[in-house]
Amino acid sequence: MKKKSLIQKKYKYKLLEDGFSKKDLSIGVKVLLSGQITMASQTRKFEIEFAKKLGVRYALMVNSGSSANLLATYAAGNPLRKKRFKLGDEVLIPVLCWSTSLWPLVQFGLKPVFVDVDVKTLNVNIIDLIAKISNKTKAIMLINIHGNSSDLFMVKKIARKKNIILIEDNCEALGSKLKNKYLGTFGDFSTFSFFYSHQITSGEGGMVVCHNDEDYEILFSLRSHGWLGGTRFYPRSLKIYNKYAKKNPNLDPRYIFVNSGFNVRPTDIQAAIAHNQFKRLNQLISIRSKNRDSIIKNIISSKKWNNQFTFVSSTLNNKTSWMGLPILLNEKYLSKKKEFINYLDKAGIETRPIISGSFINQPASKLYKLNPKKLLFKNAEKIQNLGFLIGLHTKKISKKNIELIKNSFYKIDEI
Repeated sequence: MKKKSLIQKKYKYKLLEDGFSKKDLSIGVKVLLSGQITMASQTRKFEIEFAKKLGVRYALMVNSGSSANLLATYAAGNPLRKKRFKLGDEVLIPVLCWSTSLWPLVQFGLKPVFVDVDVKTLNVNIIDLIAKISNKTKAIMLINIHGNSSDLFMVKKIARKKNIILIEDNCEALGSKLKNKYLGTFGDFSTFSFFYSHQITSGEGGMVVCHNDEDYEILFSLRSHGWLGGTRFYPRSLKIYNKYAKKNPNLDPRYIFVNSGFNVRPTDIQAAIAHNQFKRLNQLISIRSKNRDSIIKNIISSKKWNNQFTFVSSTLNNKTSWMGLPILLNEKYLSKKKEFINYLDKAGIETRPIISGSFINQPASKLYKLNPKKLLFKNAEKIQNLGFLIGLHTKKISKKNIELIKNSFYKIDEI
C-alpha cells in the first residue's frame, strides 16, 4: 500500500508566500550572531516603536498571539488589579473565534457566553451582544476578524457604562483603523499576533498593549515567571524591582517573585525581524489591499459573473488592513461547497475555513460543554457552511495567478 506523503503540497497560489524579505532574514542572522538571543534590547526597541505608532502607553512583546491573549486574560483577572473579574464570572465572546481567543478564558475559570456575528463583516453582532449582557457579565473578549471590526466605539461605550472589562483580540487586524483610530487601542487590554500569515511576521510572536502603570506592572511580571528579573532594559520595572527589594530584605533581590506567571518571552531575533517589518507596515497593507481589489475586480468583471460569491466588506468607517480574502458562496451552491473546495485544491489554490467556523461545532467545545443550552447562531453557521478564505500576499499578484483564481472560481457552475 502506497504511503501518504507527509510533504506539504506545492500550491500555485498559497495562503501566504514570501513572508520575509532578505533584509528581515539578514537582521535576524545578525542578532543571532551577536550572542544576545533571548529577550533584550531588540525587544524593548520594538515595544517602544509599537506603542508610539499606535498611540498607547505600553506594549509588551510575547512569543505568540495566543500567549498575548493568555497574558491579557490573566492580567485582567489578577489579584493585584483593582478592577478585575473572578472565577465563575461570565465573559462574552463571538462564536466565530479562534481557539486561543477562547481557551485562556476557560482556563482562568470564566464562563464563556457566545455571541453571534454579522455575515457582512464577520464581526460581532452588536444587537446580540447587548442582549447577552447580564449582571454576571464582567468581560467582553472582542475579536477583530481578518482586519475588520464591529462598531468598537459603541462596544467601548457599553463596556464603560456596565463596568465591563474589554479585551480586544486584534491578532488579525494590525494597522486597521476605525474613524482614524487604530484597532487594538480600544480595549483595556489589546492583543496582536506576528504569525507567518499575519500583517507582519516574525514566524511566531505577539504583543499586548495597555494604558496604565498598574496593568503594565502586572503584564511585565506575568510574562516572565511572575518574576522581576531582566529589568535593565525596562526603567519602569526597575522601580518596581527596588520597591519589592526594600520590602523583602531577607530575599535575594535578583530573584523575587511577585505574582503567578508564565514563560512567554520572545527572542530578540523575533523582535528584530518583526520590528523591521513593522517599519514598512503601511506598504505591506497597501499591497495586500491592491491585490484584493485586483482579484475581486477580475472576478466580477467577467461575463460569467452572476453573484456566485459574496466578498466580505469593510465595516462602515473602517480602513481595513486585510489579512486574507474571506469569501461566501451564494446559498444555492451550498451542496457544492465541499466539491468546489476540493477542485480549488487540485487546481493549486490553497484555501482554509474562515477562522474555525462556529466554535460550538468543534469537538473541544462539546468536550468542555461550552454550549450547555444548545443555542443556535445562524449567522456563524452560515459563514461556516458557505465561507472560505484565500490568501493575500505581500507582493503584487501576477496576472497568471489572477487568471488562475478567476477561471477556477467559475468552475463552480460546472460542478
